[in-house]
Parts: sequence; structure tokens; C-alpha cells
Amino acid sequence: MSVDSVASSWSPRLLSILRFMSGLLLLQHGTAKLLKFPAGAVPANFTIASMPGYAGIIEFVCGILLVIGLFSRPAAFLASGMTAVAYFMAHAPQGFFPILNRGELAVLYCFVFLYIAAAGPGPWSLDAAFRKGR
Repeated sequence: MSVDSVASSWSPRLLSILRFMSGLLLLQHGTAKLLKFPAGAVPANFTIASMPGYAGIIEFVCGILLVIGLFSRPAAFLASGMTAVAYFMAHAPQGFFPILNRGELAVLYCFVFLYIAAAGPGPWSLDAAFRKGR
């Protein structure tokens, strides 16, 4: 068995793992803002009726959907857009280079979610299970 055949056979599964893990990482931002868990992750003056509050709702809902693999493409597309907005509103005004404006994570999230929106959820997802059932 060649390296290429092993990589090809695992590629769809690793897409599912990428979707699951990036969904969990996004979800923690939402739980921090909406559920105050883990404690101390959000500033004390946070309000839900604000841009960070709306982002928290998107992070929470899209994070859950990505973790379970349901409506994965639209959830990933929305999360990609939200993280792009986060970069351009919060980080880009502080300078051009992401390493200096601390925006690397927002940029990485944006492109990971954009990839998932294009590639789909992978075989280990509710979307794939429902597609099989039809």
C-alpha cells in the first residue's frame, strides 16, 4: 500500500476530524460569551446586544452544528464570514501584518471554515448519515 493510497483513504476522515475540532474551538468562544464558561474568558463589560454578542451567538450555534456535522456547509460559510469580519474590524485596524495585529487565529479560522464550506463535512457527520438514508 503506497503513501498516496493511505493518504487518499484517510483524507475524507481527516476532513471530518478537522470539521469536528474546528467546531469545538469555535464553540468555546460562544460558550465563553453566552454561558460564561470557562470563567474569565470574556470581559466583564460584555453585553449580548453588541457585535461581540452577535458573534457569540454565531459561534455557539455554528460551533454546535459543525461539531455534530449538521448543516455543515452553511454553518461553515457563516462562521467563515463572521471570522473575516472579526479580523477586519478588530485586528486589521491595528496594523497590516496578522502576526503584529494578533489576527492570525481569525484569518486561520476564516480559511478553515471556507474550506469546510466548499469541501463538505466529511463522512463522519449527520449530513452524511442523512444523505445515506435517502
